[in-house]
Amino acid sequence: MAGTLTISTLSDGTNSTSATNCIQGSARAWVRFNGTASTITGSYNVGSLTKNGTGDYKINFTNAMSNTNYTVTGSAKTSDNNTAGGNNNSFAPYSFLTGSVSMLSIDAGSGAVKDSAVVTASVFSS
Repeated sequence: MAGTLTISTLSDGTNSTSATNCIQGSARAWVRFNGTASTITGSYNVGSLTKNGTGDYKINFTNAMSNTNYTVTGSAKTSDNNTAGGNNNSFAPYSFLTGSVSMLSIDAGSGAVKDSAVVTASVFSS
């Protein structure tokens, strides 16, 4: 049976929020991947990953965004360990399409584009 449930407020008995906050505040897509091996280790609404070159990745959405006015936040680090030292890569999205976003992993010290062992990205859109 298919149907629609329409509600204005969600509550767990103690806390409540408007349904609009849940819809507009939820990530439309997210991904964590190994940029060195180009393998996705976890995702939501991400169908595939394309490596365009060293440190240059294209995240392909399973379901397209409604427009290109979305935001992407993320991080990139050189090694897959729990230390902060030597993990000074920055995350720079550069091509916002409805079906994908492309990003660069850049060494913050040298400015060179480089592969990252751990890359995360979250996409938010209204």
